[in-house]
Amino acid sequence: MSRLKALSPELRQYLIVTGNYWAFTLTDGALRMLVVLHFHTLGYTPLQIAALFLFYEVFGVITNLVGGWLGARLGLNRTMNIGLALQVGALLMLTVPAAMLTVPWVMAAQALSGIAKDLNKMSAKSAIKLLVPADAQGTLYRWVAVLTGSKNALKGVGFFMGGALLALVGFAGSVLVMAAVLAVVWLASVVLLKTDLGKSKAKPKFRDLFSKSRAINILSAARLFLFGARDVWFVIALPVYLSTVFGWSFSAVGGFLALWVIGYGGVQSLAPAITGKASGRLPDGRAAFLWAAALVAAPVLIALGLGSSLPALPVLLGGLAVFGVLFAVNSSLHSYLIVSYAKEDGVSLDVGFYYMSNAMGRLVGTLLSGWVFQAYGLVACLWVSALFVALAAVISLGLPRHHEVA
Repeated sequence: MSRLKALSPELRQYLIVTGNYWAFTLTDGALRMLVVLHFHTLGYTPLQIAALFLFYEVFGVITNLVGGWLGARLGLNRTMNIGLALQVGALLMLTVPAAMLTVPWVMAAQALSGIAKDLNKMSAKSAIKLLVPADAQGTLYRWVAVLTGSKNALKGVGFFMGGALLALVGFAGSVLVMAAVLAVVWLASVVLLKTDLGKSKAKPKFRDLFSKSRAINILSAARLFLFGARDVWFVIALPVYLSTVFGWSFSAVGGFLALWVIGYGGVQSLAPAITGKASGRLPDGRAAFLWAAALVAAPVLIALGLGSSLPALPVLLGGLAVFGVLFAVNSSLHSYLIVSYAKEDGVSLDVGFYYMSNAMGRLVGTLLSGWVFQAYGLVACLWVSALFVALAAVISLGLPRHHEVA
């Protein structure tokens, strides 16, 4: 505790924000895996499982747009704590008896969880902009990379936790345990998080929801296709494919996806070193284009490999590793650029608009993951993924370029 008090106020707030984000992410990853595996065992088709996440993604789009406005008016501490409380409520909704777990009920719980997740995410990403001096862009990139990378590593742990909890204590028991732990985190956050963090000096009007920055609009469009490219094969198609084609158990599917996301998060944390920060270079629009262009090759090669006479499992696992590394760098680079582009006063407005596009990409990807996989198979999902990444790369050509920053 004495070491914590010795830290600067900004670093203490960063650690609290990061801790909140970590705790939330664990439950979010576990809940997604629980829903996918539990309802797959009940006989739901991939498209029906995708439909369970429909409101999660739809309300994520709405929340990022409105949440940025709320964060600027109320403060990021309040929007983050509201997100934690809503996630506790969403988890408790799923503790009802099995007979009550109807599709509309689960979709409603997922809607609440989607609102919670994006309030929490928008608040965490916006807060970093306010805790780093404007002339310390290298520090900003590093802090964003650590927050983003550690979050995704813990999301992978959440996948594993979801598969393990389902096997150990069942669906209702799993969500009850997570709700109890997250409630404790929420109480601590209410006490410790700074009260005026991110509150805009001028009350933003509702018309200010939409970004007026050309750079942010272009980056948001690229983000939509980038995350659609991931989720079109990763969210529904991949876990169901591993379970049905290779006969993997729930724990094996959850464990493998956990390891993949943990590795992906680790690469995100290292993105500043990979993209050249150590030599005094910070990423710009050119870097966003080049890394997106490199990513196109990954789904193309996996699709070609699965359509050939090569053994499917090594092709899929090797391709996933390459895709994970390249996607992690793209994601971390984007996360830095949006925080860098955003205005300091009312930062959550710009960040919220950007992550609205992120949520829209997830929504499109999730729906296509269920429909394309059910109708045409995993290889078709991979070709759609390649198309989406190519679109993200082309759009990134419009991003601004800047001089090197030491």
